[in-house]
Amino acid sequence: MKDNVTITGAVHQDRIHDSAAKHVTGRADYTDDIALPEGTLHAYLGVSDVAHARLKGLDLTAVRSAPGVVGVLTAEDIPGVNDISPTGQHDEPVFPTEKIEFHGQPLFAVIAETRDAARRAAALAQVDCEVLPHALDPQAAIDAGYPHVTAPLKLERGDVETGRDAAPNRIKGRMQVGGQDHMYLEGHIACAIPGEDDDVQVYSSTQHPSEAQHMVAHVLGVPSNAVTVNVRRMGGGFGGKESQMNLFCAVAAVAAKKWNRAVKIRPDRDQDMTATGKRHDFVIDYDVSFDNAGRIEAVEGSFAARCGYSSDLSGPVTDRALFHADNAYFYPNVRLTSRPMKTNTVSNTAFRGFGGPQGVIVAERIIEEIAYATGQDPLDVRKANFYGSKGRDVTPYYQEVEDNILDRLVGELEDSAEYRRRRAEIIEYNRTSPVLKKGIALTPVKFGISFTATWYNQAGALVHVYNDGSIHLNHGGTEMGQGLNTKVAQVVADAFQVDFERIKITKTTTEKVPNTSATAASSGSDLNGMAALNAVEQIKARLVEFAAEKWGVAPEAVRFLANQVHIGEEVLPFDAFIKAAYMARVQLSAAGFYKTPKIHWDRDKGQGRPFYYFAYGASCSEVTIDTLTGEYRIDRTDILHDVGRSLNPVLDKGQVEGAFVQGMGWLTSEELWWDDAGRLRTHAPSTYKIPLASDRPRIFNVNLADWSENRELTIKRSKAVGEPPFMLGISVFEALSMAVASVADYRVCPRLDAPATPERVLMAVTRLQAKG
Repeated sequence: MKDNVTITGAVHQDRIHDSAAKHVTGRADYTDDIALPEGTLHAYLGVSDVAHARLKGLDLTAVRSAPGVVGVLTAEDIPGVNDISPTGQHDEPVFPTEKIEFHGQPLFAVIAETRDAARRAAALAQVDCEVLPHALDPQAAIDAGYPHVTAPLKLERGDVETGRDAAPNRIKGRMQVGGQDHMYLEGHIACAIPGEDDDVQVYSSTQHPSEAQHMVAHVLGVPSNAVTVNVRRMGGGFGGKESQMNLFCAVAAVAAKKWNRAVKIRPDRDQDMTATGKRHDFVIDYDVSFDNAGRIEAVEGSFAARCGYSSDLSGPVTDRALFHADNAYFYPNVRLTSRPMKTNTVSNTAFRGFGGPQGVIVAERIIEEIAYATGQDPLDVRKANFYGSKGRDVTPYYQEVEDNILDRLVGELEDSAEYRRRRAEIIEYNRTSPVLKKGIALTPVKFGISFTATWYNQAGALVHVYNDGSIHLNHGGTEMGQGLNTKVAQVVADAFQVDFERIKITKTTTEKVPNTSATAASSGSDLNGMAALNAVEQIKARLVEFAAEKWGVAPEAVRFLANQVHIGEEVLPFDAFIKAAYMARVQLSAAGFYKTPKIHWDRDKGQGRPFYYFAYGASCSEVTIDTLTGEYRIDRTDILHDVGRSLNPVLDKGQVEGAFVQGMGWLTSEELWWDDAGRLRTHAPSTYKIPLASDRPRIFNVNLADWSENRELTIKRSKAVGEPPFMLGISVFEALSMAVASVADYRVCPRLDAPATPERVLMAVTRLQAKG
């Protein structure tokens, strides 16, 4: 809103996703929709059928002679370096040469005239190997003496032993937290088109085009400037396409250059799930000491993670689990350690929340333990331990919590959801209901925003204004359905004060914006919005200088307002003004750049300010369980979430709703299960259960804290929304725990492990009933 005139599509307004109509009508083009060049070949991966072995040889004779096969790629065919490790630890080969490390590991790729031919031929390989013992989970890896895949982290503040000795109460426990498959609608896919000299064009569904570019160049043995990676949109990512797409891009590119023909690779869903990483499973041992009022005095925690056979992103993921092991609570004395364990499973990777949810859920388990031990409402224990004023405002990694709004946020949700009344009614209901039991929980979230790898907190953008007044926008972020392109275009429209429809949003490509960061860590709008704004401000500065000189007015007399430019008393349509600037040879293009200020992190010391700010949220969920079967339903959920001053409230609300349901699925129905041979058995939608529409809360009230405004100078004072609301699903898990605890009159913490499937709920009920 400027001078009482509103432009359409400006920031802080509801704006439909720019591709929404294309999504629902099927007109949106994804990588699989790209028209292929004449003579395109198709690749398919041949994979291991054992979990751990010495690789003695591959007999690919039958593969090569199969109908339609053009050739086969093995490690010997890689012209550059056989490594696609995203952190540079050189522990993730495209194809192995000495050892098989997990069941389903890609060993070679078949290149054929059709995808069906490649897929059929891949099954004909004879693998000569010496099978070795394997370890599939963190505890088995510890017991077997397996190494860490990357250096562990320790966060320590205060004196845990002194705090423990001074506290009258102490509880030790263990919690197992399951992993999660990304289950994006669009699977992994890449298409490579060879060019002259070293050049190759790669079209892919990746969240990190620059990393894919660098990895392809690395594997081909060419400079990065020879490789172009293009991404128009993804059919979902959730972190699963941050580093895991490197394999598919590399295979397609190597094959394309070897046979000088375009090559496309798209695995089946089963192979997509078995050959690519998941959310990390954790086994967490916790030790908490507290006073009789339930206030925490000391916490110690050990976080062992199933990382898989290579490091991938397990270092920063397990680091972030520690960063969020406090959630919303002040620990006066604390010691937290990570154990990123190597296992004979696929390398786990980024997933919405990036380790944070696994830390947050343990903080909530600790609160739950204290509440049952002291006979209190868990919400009262939560409030007693919230971060507060000076002296109770420092995290385990020494960052001050300067913008804590949880007291207000939680208080408002407590009132609007009528938590106290409903909890009393639920307790009375449970007293008289022998089979059905209810539970309710109100849980908070405090989530740090920024990449903990400080150098990733940068972004670029390219803005062109053409001489007819139309605007071309390109930035380094990727659109995976979250509405990033819409938000950044709104920022540009608002800055120029023109209608949204003037903005042409173009594909992400490494040709236009170099060295981009992954669209991850909830930082897409923060980083790319600011970079685009910087580009616009450069262009506007030139335009203001031009107008002031040509019309003889002061620079402050030049104003951009509602598709017009006011120059003193004269008013020009935006189109006409831009045409005049072009005729005067004013540069109408700019490359914008942004880097996040204030952040720093010393991993060796475990101290710093890794996060620019915190985003907050709270969720209240009510459930009903059947104690005879363990089945349950979610009756109601109320959410109040903090997105600062929202760039686009309707898109942000959609993100909150989707994140909550995905988080709920992680903790209830989504279970990864490997058999004793190391085979992932939940490897398809038929065996892996994501939440259905019928699983959503029967009553679902979602609101944004419209009074919130980011105290830091973010894009238009907004806050990130991608990851923080994922952890709101913990309220469902905690409500299930209360319902289970009711069978023992709330005297014992049920200690549910995640996911709380109906089987686990039933076993917990039976266990508590047996205790009487």
